[in-house]
Amino acid sequence: MTEMRTLKVALLGCGNVGAQVARILIEDADALAARTGARLQLSGIAVRNVNSRRDVELPQELFTTDAETLVKDADLVIELMGGIEPARTLILSALRNGACVVTGNKALLAQDGPTLYEEADKAHVQLSYEAAVAGAIPILRPIRDSLSGDRITRVLGIVNGTTNYILDQMDSTGAQFADALAEAQRLGYAEADPTADIEGHDAAAKAAILASLSFHTRFALENVHCEGITSVSAADIAAAKDAGFVIKLLAIAEKLTDNGGGEGVSVRVHPTLLPREHPLAAVRGAFNAVFIEAENAGELMFYGQGAGGTPTASAVLGDLVSAARRLVLGGPGRTETTTGHVPALPIDAAVTSYYIGLDVADQPGVLARIAQLFAEHGVSIEIMRQTIHRDAESNVESAELRIVTHRASEAALAATVEAVKGLDVINSVTSVLRVEGV
Repeated sequence: MTEMRTLKVALLGCGNVGAQVARILIEDADALAARTGARLQLSGIAVRNVNSRRDVELPQELFTTDAETLVKDADLVIELMGGIEPARTLILSALRNGACVVTGNKALLAQDGPTLYEEADKAHVQLSYEAAVAGAIPILRPIRDSLSGDRITRVLGIVNGTTNYILDQMDSTGAQFADALAEAQRLGYAEADPTADIEGHDAAAKAAILASLSFHTRFALENVHCEGITSVSAADIAAAKDAGFVIKLLAIAEKLTDNGGGEGVSVRVHPTLLPREHPLAAVRGAFNAVFIEAENAGELMFYGQGAGGTPTASAVLGDLVSAARRLVLGGPGRTETTTGHVPALPIDAAVTSYYIGLDVADQPGVLARIAQLFAEHGVSIEIMRQTIHRDAESNVESAELRIVTHRASEAALAATVEAVKGLDVINSVTSVLRVEGV
């Protein structure tokens, strides 16, 4: 009987996800060997401090601070350190030494993915990153493999659990933003410094990865228009709810064709109103979901836990088994599927709808003047609702208008809002949010 091959696995980082990956490698060693055709030997875990307390009990002899040496002696490297450096240097070293790499580092992939892909191609090894987007949800491989014979036209994703939890709390309980954020931090959904989540940076990095795979073109973080949720108020949530919408932070990538037949891709992250009957509107708490529209497959949705040690470890191990099987069976590594260059379009080229809240003077002719201004800018109004309210101190009546437009270019919609602000009957523009799914 032929002795089973052993593959050395180096793990870089032992945080929440890394600790669960190490546990599974040790506890499920026999099952993983049966699936891959080789023993996956965890040869070491590189950390900053070998004596740090961890939630999972692991053999102390596995820990080292010498990541460079650990990487050079590995067949497979799992990078879960996060950040740009030293993760970038260590991944490049692993690839150049002929090791396959599994990473969950969305920030690095969004910033410098092309360099990593090129090095993997040169070395004929595999670079996998399913865990970089939407945690446990298998989304990158289905886009790359299952839909490779189709044409994806649009991707909408709730890819940040922290912001989804906050917005869901505001919607379901009426909480203010600050209170919902504090609760997210108490439950461990949000970091002590939540900037990357609430400002949209985490979702933007994932949007760049989704767009790159969906449209076979390399998109970087700089190609993504990014807005966070810090400006979303409880009043916005309540008004959206009253109009039959829910607000979600969406990552959107879609292919657009201009009047001359040229194609481009709009990649953006921003708070978005969705009709409550849209599948993504039902995604609650810290869960994630990605909604895909393709020419032949139609509409598809992938839903599940988008974060957490054990769920994300599942995605990491899936990539690891795939890479290990490639090493056992032979053949070139699989990295990306770029086949051309479709330009990234600025936000002005995006086609969307707007929800606009206006506080206006309660006098005859106001609605007609606003409707005329919209028409002059080529923007059609789909829904207009008016409510009257009286200021308790001044006893002056004013009207609140809520307008939902038909789809138009971002440039036309933005110009319309600016023109509306100049009308003498407008007291204030109370909110401007984009709308999808109508």
